[in-house]
Amino acid sequence: AGARSRGLRTWRSFPSRTMQTGSLALGPAVISSESFEFATATRIVFGAGRLTEAGSLARELGQRALLVTGKTPDRAGRLREILTAAGVGCLPFAVAGEPTIPLAVAGSVAAREARADLVIALGGGSALDAG
Repeated sequence: AGARSRGLRTWRSFPSRTMQTGSLALGPAVISSESFEFATATRIVFGAGRLTEAGSLARELGQRALLVTGKTPDRAGRLREILTAAGVGCLPFAVAGEPTIPLAVAGSVAAREARADLVIALGGGSALDAG
């Protein structure tokens, strides 16, 4: 029998056929996919309305960011406005598909040349993987 958290089963007790969509099970806790923060070697902030936090979060880490986006960097326009208002400059770096080693090297070179203090990735899996 597995432990329970807020009425949802934890990872140890979740049979794969009854996993609920809209929840992410990690270890002994279940986190709603509507808003969460996941911190490891990288920090992921997710959820409706969380974009507004980006300026202050980025400012805590530096003044220049490499902004990794999907293939259409214009979609990050609102984020760029928020970063600029917080005093954080950014250099967009578009990722058109699955990241490759040469793409990762190019991103690293771009970050160094821009003297970026931090990397922000916005978008889907490819942008997050490359970031």
